[in-house]
Amino acid sequence: MAQQDAAPDGGGQLHEIVSAVSRGAPEYRQCPHPLYAALREQDPVCRLTPPHGIDTFLITRHDDARDALSDPRFSKNMHGAIDTYHAVYGSFFDALDDNVLFSDPPRHTRLRRILRSAFTPRRVEQMRPRITEIAETILGECRKAGTVDLMAAFAFPLPIAVLCELMGIPQEDRPEILEQFSVVTRSRFDPGRKAELKAAEERLQHRLERLIADTRAHPSDSFLSDLIRAEEPLEDPELVASLWVLFFAGHKTTAYQIGNSVLNLLLRPDQAAKLREDPALIPGAVEEMLRFEGSVETSTFRYAAQDAEIRGTLIPRGSLVQIAITSANRDPERFDLPDELDVTREGLQGTHLGFGHGTHYCLGAPLARLELEIALASLLREFPDMELADAAETGRAWLKGPMPAFRGLEHLRLVLEPRRPDGDPGEASLASVASGK
Repeated sequence: MAQQDAAPDGGGQLHEIVSAVSRGAPEYRQCPHPLYAALREQDPVCRLTPPHGIDTFLITRHDDARDALSDPRFSKNMHGAIDTYHAVYGSFFDALDDNVLFSDPPRHTRLRRILRSAFTPRRVEQMRPRITEIAETILGECRKAGTVDLMAAFAFPLPIAVLCELMGIPQEDRPEILEQFSVVTRSRFDPGRKAELKAAEERLQHRLERLIADTRAHPSDSFLSDLIRAEEPLEDPELVASLWVLFFAGHKTTAYQIGNSVLNLLLRPDQAAKLREDPALIPGAVEEMLRFEGSVETSTFRYAAQDAEIRGTLIPRGSLVQIAITSANRDPERFDLPDELDVTREGLQGTHLGFGHGTHYCLGAPLARLELEIALASLLREFPDMELADAAETGRAWLKGPMPAFRGLEHLRLVLEPRRPDGDPGEASLASVASGK
C-alpha cells in the first residue's frame, strides 16, 4: 500500500492522523479507536478536510460531545444551509429529508411530539411477543443453512420486518416498497448514480403517498393509522418524510448494532459465556455494547448557525460539526477501562451517547433496545456454540468511506452449529423477508 494511503495507528504525527480521518483511510475505517484516542488528547475539536470540501469540525471528547448534541448554536435545519446540505447529501433528497431529523424547534418539537407515540415504552413492550416470533422464524431459516452471513440472513431482516409491521405495510406490498427503499439508500452517495437516484427517490415518494392514501381508506391499529388519526395530524409530505427517516434510521442502526455485538461477543468468549449463563444480564449488556462498539459512529448533519468556540477552537459560522459518538463513548475521562467490553458494567443508560442526547435523542431507542435484547437472547439460546467462519475475513469487513454515519460490518459469516456438517451460506433478500418466506 502506498505511503499516502496508510493510516497511522494513533502514534503518528497529528497531521497524519487528521489526514487519515478526513479521507477515511482503509486502516482507520477498520479500527478507528486509536486515532480517536489520539485526537481526544491532541486535538479534541479537530478541523477536518473531507472530500465534500466543506469545513468540518470533529468533536471527540465525551463532555464536549454531550454538550454539542444539545447546543442550539449547532443547527439541524437543512433549509438554513441548503447548499451545504446538497454538497454532503446530494440534490435530490429535499422532500424525503425534510423531516424531524433535519429540523430545529419549534418545528422539531411538533414533529417529535406527534411521532413519539409509536415508541413509548408501553407500546414497544407490547411488541415483544411478535418480535420474538419474527426472530425465531428467521433463525429457523438460518439453521437450515448452517453457515450464514448473519448481516444478510438475520441482522437486516429482523428490523426490516419489525418496521414493516409497525408501519402497517401489507405483506403483498412489502417487496415493492422495500426494493425502492433499497435502491434509494444504495444510490444515495454514489455520484455515478444521479439519474438512478432521482428516479428512485420520486418512485419511493409516490409509493409512500399511495401507502398513506390506502391506510387512510382502510385504517388499522398500525402506527401509520395512528398518525393519520392524530388530533394534530401531519400533512402528507410530512408523513412521507417521517416514514422515510424512521425506516432508514431504524433498520440500519439496529442491523449494524446486532452485527457489532455478535462479533465482539465471539471475539471474547468469556463475555458471551456470562450472557448464556445469565440471560438477565442481556439488557445491561446491550447498553455496554452500544457504548463499546455502537453502530452510530458520528452524528448526523449539523452546522454552526453562529460562531462557536469549544476548548479554545473557533468553529466559524457555516461550518459543519461532526460529533464522534464512537470516540466519546470510549473517553477514559467518563468511563473506566473504556477499551474493555464488560457485559456486567452498570449505570450506562443515560451516560453513553449511543442514542444521542438532548432534543434529538433517538425516538426509536425503546424499540431498538428491545430488538437488540431479543436478537442476542435468541442467537445465544438457539446457537450457543456459534463461531466465526473466518476471523481474518471478518476483520476486513467493516464499512468503508470517509467519516460514515454508521459503524458496522458489510458481512459477518458464522458457523451456527460447528458440530454439524457445514451447509451452504445463508442469504436473505429483502423480498423474501418481506413476504415472510
